[in-house]
Amino acid sequence: MESQPNPTSAPFRSEIVQILEVLAADREREAIRHQGQVLTAGELLDLTHRLARAMQARGIGRGRTVTLLSGNLPAAIAARYAAGLLGCRVNQLYTKLPAETQAVMVRDVETHTLIVDPPHAERAAELTAAAPVAGVLALGPAAGTTDLLALAAEQSAGPFASLARPQDVRTIRHSGGTTGHSKGICVSYGQVRPFGPDLPGEPGRPPRLLVCTTIAHAAGQMADKVLRAGGSVVLLPEFDAATVLAAIESERITDLFLMPPLLYQLIDHPAAARTDTSSLRRLSYGGCQASPARIIDALRLLGPVLVQLYGQHEAGIISVLAAEDHDPLRPERLLSVGRIAPGYQVVIRDEAGRELPAGMPGEVCVRSDTLMQGYWKQPELTAEAVRDGWLHTGDIGRLDQDGYLTIVDRLKDLINTGGGHVYTSEVEDLLNSHPQVRQSAVFGVRDADQVERVHAVVVPVTGAAVTAEELRALVRERRGVTHEPARIGFAEALPLTDAGKPDKKVLRSLAEQALAGAVD
Repeated sequence: MESQPNPTSAPFRSEIVQILEVLAADREREAIRHQGQVLTAGELLDLTHRLARAMQARGIGRGRTVTLLSGNLPAAIAARYAAGLLGCRVNQLYTKLPAETQAVMVRDVETHTLIVDPPHAERAAELTAAAPVAGVLALGPAAGTTDLLALAAEQSAGPFASLARPQDVRTIRHSGGTTGHSKGICVSYGQVRPFGPDLPGEPGRPPRLLVCTTIAHAAGQMADKVLRAGGSVVLLPEFDAATVLAAIESERITDLFLMPPLLYQLIDHPAAARTDTSSLRRLSYGGCQASPARIIDALRLLGPVLVQLYGQHEAGIISVLAAEDHDPLRPERLLSVGRIAPGYQVVIRDEAGRELPAGMPGEVCVRSDTLMQGYWKQPELTAEAVRDGWLHTGDIGRLDQDGYLTIVDRLKDLINTGGGHVYTSEVEDLLNSHPQVRQSAVFGVRDADQVERVHAVVVPVTGAAVTAEELRALVRERRGVTHEPARIGFAEALPLTDAGKPDKKVLRSLAEQALAGAVD
């Protein structure tokens, strides 16, 4: 039986309610800028309330799943907030995933309504043919769909009382990624999961965030944080280094989040050196391994504004490498992902579950009130990941005597050559230290004898004459033959996932195909 609320206790205020309260406090200020158009705080607030009523009228309510498929639009942010007021489970898809993967996710979370922007209306039809839903709504006019914005325009903009309860599932984020095997990570409305450290304000200068990666990932969480802090958000459709640099200068951007590969593209762009980036207060990065050599390059160009975040959807932000820890004279510190965030406990365990002493590598295990509720309708996987209150992250790391955490690899990416374990980050850091290497990705590939070999793909500096043998010799001399790549390929750029991480699945598949062709 469901417990009754205590009438003497304060009403529950979700993070979304808190964001809307901040918007209501200063209705005239700029909240979102998109394609030169400004949405004030009051307009965003009103749109959210109208959308909540329009969605409710279509049978969308507490405990039902709303799946969003949209680009970086103000209406998409408002629709997510409206779904939150209704107490819905929200599942937001990466737009560049294959249709079959998206369809699995739509079906997996028992989607009631699919909300899309007009450019994705055709994809919506494709998805719902494979995974039927109760309804499809579009954020604007689109063939074969109902215009949700038109429905919302007919509704009242008056305050809409939140229906969400602390224990309700707020978001279901997918991790894992292979079709049919994705895991839906459930987080409740009652769990407060700050995206990184607080945003210290300056008098008369609230934070101003540039969003240039998908709002379905970290950028959406960062936008929530900035709006909750009374700041504003500038939306770009996607990452383009030249456009981002121009926007930082013209919009006087204070905050930006990028995956490391995109940060490298930014600082390597010819316009970077002549762009005024003095408005930046924080450039947060994370999501995959960062190269200390490239981070030093970024510090020299941008100044002491970098902050590294390490986390997982299952746990939130686990550790932070603060701006003051980004010291070019201490590159060893840049190998770490910082100190453990407040509210988190971290231990390093061996394969038998025993806690390891400082400096010893093992699996990173995390305990916090912000851990996921579990994987959507996968109790066995949940029990495997969370044991006795500790999340087993699947990351291999070590804690030093000063409390800094270093991630050396993912368990699934660890290469077992038969002659020993190879941490991919160690080889990548070494390759990236070469003056003619811009970026690299290291991964394991099984040969015809089913022995796992080290492979690498390198992005050289423009005009570089570095050879594969030269790089193999560097690794052999510095790390030994076990770490030496069996093959090194070169590319103009690494393939990236929709979130901006190097896509090692694609690289591994291409390498396997090349090996198969060589055998044939």
